[in-house]
Amino acid sequence: MDEMRIDLVPVDLAGELLTVRRAAFVTEAQLYDDPKLPALTQTLEELVEDLQREDVITLAGWIGHRMVGSVRVGLEDGRANLSRLAVVPDLQQRGIGTQLLFAVLGYLPEDTHEVWVFTGQDSKQNLSLYAKHGFEHQYAQHAGDLTYAYLRKILGEVEVPADEGEAEPAETDAPAGSSR
Repeated sequence: MDEMRIDLVPVDLAGELLTVRRAAFVTEAQLYDDPKLPALTQTLEELVEDLQREDVITLAGWIGHRMVGSVRVGLEDGRANLSRLAVVPDLQQRGIGTQLLFAVLGYLPEDTHEVWVFTGQDSKQNLSLYAKHGFEHQYAQHAGDLTYAYLRKILGEVEVPADEGEAEPAETDAPAGSSR
């Protein structure tokens, strides 16, 4: 597979982003027998508004000229809320989602101290991905017929012993993302 480029999604590519998200979320809709998942019902106008918000970061990955995945990050008081992780169906299970999740760190404000994700309780692949990258289950919430699992990862520096008993900061793992 060619190298993937990850960058912010410009507003003029909202239509392409909407297509990628819809294609990716069909499997979630089938899993839950719910064609009205927010990622599938969002309009182009709503997506354009979302891309223009200052408290939202939307990244996408491109292979060549093709958008192959995306992730949305809402920012709020030192917290990042990852959602709508989407990878085109024909390229799922090839590490694209993981690359997008790791790329998020480079776009977070310095005061971000925790990252939250949520996904359907029955989305085993998503839950496995988040656990693999250090997210811990915090609680479940019922919304109609669906149950969402909320997971959190604390960011920051970990003290690692240095020479002569001093401590130096070391970076922690990068966070993973969510689908919604």
